[in-house]
Amino acid sequence: MGEAAPYVLWVRGASSFLSRPLRDFVTITGARASTSYGDHVARELAASVAADDRVVVAGGAYGIEGVAHQTALATGGDTIAVLANGVDRPYPAGHRDLLDRVADGVLVSEVPPGTVPTRHRFIARARLMAALSSATVLVEAGFRSGSLAVAHRASELGRGVGAVPGPVTSASSAGPHSLLQTGVAWLVADSADLSGLAEHQGSRQASALRAELGGGQARRSASEPARTL
Repeated sequence: MGEAAPYVLWVRGASSFLSRPLRDFVTITGARASTSYGDHVARELAASVAADDRVVVAGGAYGIEGVAHQTALATGGDTIAVLANGVDRPYPAGHRDLLDRVADGVLVSEVPPGTVPTRHRFIARARLMAALSSATVLVEAGFRSGSLAVAHRASELGRGVGAVPGPVTSASSAGPHSLLQTGVAWLVADSADLSGLAEHQGSRQASALRAELGGGQARRSASEPARTL
């Protein structure tokens, strides 16, 4: 993340989750005012992520993200909530019980305990939700939805981005459709599409890392003086 990286992450719960390979994490985000269609799709995708033994990453908000957390927990999967406030101050208040349950996995924030959420902190949180996962999928979002920022940050970081198409008559379809029209996102119509996106992205990142490490090894070898036996 370069200069945009947080100085520190505050964690409540099993911090060992964060040491898992990047390919194990999938971010599910979307509209707070979700429709029954969006909730249904979010449940299907979150259940698929959990069944694949991956970790559902979301922001703990109402709507799509809350459904993703709830489904991961209900299916025995793992989930992480990335917060825009201190990990000791569950927000939104209506999700206090849910976030307490999520804390059996892990709550993550870049701001210290006691900090309250602000608009700036919600905007900044988007890059963390994107960076923590190999792939991000957007399920419903209006043109002005903050969840769109997560998808754009993921694209900028070279992560996989997926978007779920919706009814053309629904304002909540505008965000995903715009990502698909501009080529930012791959179409995700079902759990198989999401699994394929996560697998492809995980393999690509692993290959890039091997190439980077191999290049570093070659550069070091070239710079080392010759040894005689």
